[in-house]
Amino acid sequence: MSIALLKPDNPLVAWWRTRVIATVDHVDVVEKVREDAGFTGRYAFMTLMSAGIAVLGLLLSSPAVVIGAMLISPLMGPIIGLGFGLATFDWDEIRTAAIAVALGFLIAILFTALLVLVSPIQNVTAEIAARTRPNLFDLLVALFSALAGAYAMIRGRAGTVVGVAIATALMPPIAVVGFGLATWNWTVFAGSLLLFLTNLITIAVAAAVVARLYGFGSHLSPQHTMLQTIVVTVALAAFAIPLGLVLVQLGWEANTSRQIRDVISGEFAGAARLSQVEIDYESDPVRVTATVLTPRVQDDVERRAAGVLAQLVGRPVAVELEQIRVGTGAQAEAAQVAAAQASSASAANRLAARAQEQLALIAGVKPEAVLLDRDNRRAVVNAAPLPGANLAAYRALETRVAAGVQGWTVTLVPPVAALPDIAVEEDQPNPDALATAIWAAQRIKLPLGVSGNGAQTVVDALTEAGVDARVTGNGNGTARLRWLAPEEAN
Repeated sequence: MSIALLKPDNPLVAWWRTRVIATVDHVDVVEKVREDAGFTGRYAFMTLMSAGIAVLGLLLSSPAVVIGAMLISPLMGPIIGLGFGLATFDWDEIRTAAIAVALGFLIAILFTALLVLVSPIQNVTAEIAARTRPNLFDLLVALFSALAGAYAMIRGRAGTVVGVAIATALMPPIAVVGFGLATWNWTVFAGSLLLFLTNLITIAVAAAVVARLYGFGSHLSPQHTMLQTIVVTVALAAFAIPLGLVLVQLGWEANTSRQIRDVISGEFAGAARLSQVEIDYESDPVRVTATVLTPRVQDDVERRAAGVLAQLVGRPVAVELEQIRVGTGAQAEAAQVAAAQASSASAANRLAARAQEQLALIAGVKPEAVLLDRDNRRAVVNAAPLPGANLAAYRALETRVAAGVQGWTVTLVPPVAALPDIAVEEDQPNPDALATAIWAAQRIKLPLGVSGNGAQTVVDALTEAGVDARVTGNGNGTARLRWLAPEEAN
């Protein structure tokens, strides 16, 4: 567009000013925006209720419940207020709206994290996973939501439906941030936080652009307008470029998945069919694991399929096929049983991989440092020292991982950290501190020395749990525990 088109005497600009901008009650709109942009008791309450419903819907993987959260979300007001503040360079409005957004975000993630902590369900559902890998389409959703919200506010048509459009882009990611925080899943936390920030900035910037188009900020100088243009361009480009690259990657994965299925199916003639296909795009080479039900088992099919796929996708591909022979009658029944067993084995492998990944993450080590016993379903790892973590924290981390990989025995060996003091009242040691000491001693396998008030009572409790412990001194106060070298215990 040339500069001449934007001159005041241009017929199109003149028409827009007289037929569109002139019909907007700017004073009334500004008052309405300011009224809805601040942090109030109603805003805080509705944010908490919306966040609570959203996280429950995500845990249940129920889109209907998530939509219910959007219906009551109050996020539209301060976000649109932030956009109008940017459009008019109203720093008081920007500060008020930014505080409301920040406080709303903070109380929402803390509330959702609390709900997840007390929830027996802490699995990454499909609804949660969908909001951990933002792409360009997510940015476009936020952009269109902002355009609808700002237009509705300016034309006096703001309401629940438009508020839902804004909440679509913001409330579910906030709930997923809380989930990631509660479960210490930093992949989920970082992905959903990036999605939230992307949507927040896109909505605010788009609202600012619409506000300028409708004559808000007309008192600004050309220098101010140029600054706004630069900010808008940089902000959108900063997110659009990396998210566009992610979208390209997702498109490549979808196309590659189709090609893999087509190539493997093409290697088998007749009634053969794929039972399941698993693809690991992160590995090098790309790893493909599939189960094929076929009337005739074929030789060398994996090598041929890998060669064809490597040429098609442009990356090395490793193919692992399990061929299950399918016939009629008893053979068909046996094939179905075998397929079910293969599916069960695949599920077990995924569970093992999850245990390995989560243990490595919380222990601060590489995945290969986690020892897996797949036959007995046991996972063991020696944790690296984590800043600020005590033995109780390591114990809680082990419990959390074990809850997510049911059927597995998870053992997290903590570093030799300070043992908790144990208060003894009426000859009864504090149960939580005692349990932490027993847990640590069973994993580190060093004897314990106990001194202080009730030392013998604590030693008796530790010995009953199978821990090597002895009294090393008496005194007042709580019982104090320390690690002993093996020779000290003799």
